[in-house]
Amino acid sequence: MPKPKAIVIGAGIAGIASAIRFAVKGYTVDVFEANAKPGGKLTEISMNGFRFDAGPSLFTMPQYVDELFKLAGKKPEDYFEYIKLKEICRYFYEDGLRLNASTDLNKFAQQIEEKTDSTTTEIERFLNKSKTIYEVTHRVFLERSLHKLKSYLHWDTLKSIFRFGQIDAFRTQAKANQSFFKDDRIAQLFNRYATYNGSNPYQAPATLNVIPHFEYHFGAFLPKNGMYGIVTALVKLAEELGVKFHYNQKVEEIIHTNGNKPKISGIKVNDKTHFADAVISNLDIWFTYKNLLKQIPQPQKLLNQERSSSALIFYWGMDGNYSDLGLHNIFFTADYHKEFNSIWKDKTIANDPTVYINITAKHIRGDAPLDSENWFVMINVPANNNQNWDLLIKEARVNIIKKISRILNRNIEKDIISEQILDPRSIESKTGSYQGALYGNSSNNQFSAFLRHSNFSSKVKNLYFCGGSVHPGGGIPLALLSAKIIDDEIDAVVH
Repeated sequence: MPKPKAIVIGAGIAGIASAIRFAVKGYTVDVFEANAKPGGKLTEISMNGFRFDAGPSLFTMPQYVDELFKLAGKKPEDYFEYIKLKEICRYFYEDGLRLNASTDLNKFAQQIEEKTDSTTTEIERFLNKSKTIYEVTHRVFLERSLHKLKSYLHWDTLKSIFRFGQIDAFRTQAKANQSFFKDDRIAQLFNRYATYNGSNPYQAPATLNVIPHFEYHFGAFLPKNGMYGIVTALVKLAEELGVKFHYNQKVEEIIHTNGNKPKISGIKVNDKTHFADAVISNLDIWFTYKNLLKQIPQPQKLLNQERSSSALIFYWGMDGNYSDLGLHNIFFTADYHKEFNSIWKDKTIANDPTVYINITAKHIRGDAPLDSENWFVMINVPANNNQNWDLLIKEARVNIIKKISRILNRNIEKDIISEQILDPRSIESKTGSYQGALYGNSSNNQFSAFLRHSNFSSKVKNLYFCGGSVHPGGGIPLALLSAKIIDDEIDAVVH
């Protein structure tokens, strides 16, 4: 009896994870990817001797990657190695304050107490709250479907429902953090975690304060071959399991039967039909419906929700070394509220944006030539709504260079010897993210978790959805969990 066949649309991290999980269950799996290589947003670029991780730059919750190798009966360390960082991030403020967020919490809290008006007690109280939110939410909101009745019939789900008040869903993250910290600069430090899923801390619920727990409890990590090493290791595993990847193959349509109970038939690529028993779309849910599922009713209310923020990224090859900087660096704006108003209300870029710099060459020497560094320089920007991006990019570049030069007291512009730019328009064209929104919908209200699209279709049997634009959300850990949720819905093939 032939094996059932699954087709995955898109070789992003969630699509690769889904392919592995289906292969482990006994399916024949084919992955169709529109680009020339796998990874989606988690890709890399090289220029003039510099290598950059082009998308996500922070690695947390590595157990979700390791789990995929263990499911296949493999040792993760045979495919994929990473180090636990001793320092999470370096923070720079306009007033001269500098903080190094050590993974040693006592050391970090003591530094905050010595340099600011906040105390070690405040840090401890905040991180205990972050831990509580994680304990209440991770089983229910992150690891299970919110769209199946059976998810609510578990005892731990009922316990979480009784503890719902503890997740701080009814005040904004900024309001909560203002109550936690006497020093506004420390509140700002923890407000920034809203940007991890493309949201606004002045609108998003304080439930997002769960995110610091990922870093300060579980830790922050760096793959030894860079973030793209996650992709290459998982693709190698998938191929060993028999998964076939088809690159430069853009899917044109998801095919299904008609009638009262539509069922998946397969996909169409270059006018050729590929039959399948199950289809998993890793494409942004907006494009999945608008381009691939034109024959079924569109969930307009869901598709028309507010999009997450996007990013403007400069990849700079830098001539010289900067000892002030680490792997992860944040240069804060003096007016955080104004910056988010610019993004969310005015749909533009503030003239003093918060700047993030990632420099993997600090740990991976081969990522830049000798006495040079590879700077991934990013600011948060609105999703694409036909703004004049060429002008905005030109102005932002000037402001970013001025800001970094001012704070470091060093003219950085003369050190830029190579440059590439990624903006919301190219994010959409390269990764299939509608309007360049990095995380699908925003999380700017307390019901956002329930408003994301489910991981399965209620209209077409054996049609599934994974990736950052559906439940449970964006970022590497949640994208991997979307594949895990689908896995829980699929029966293993009986041989």
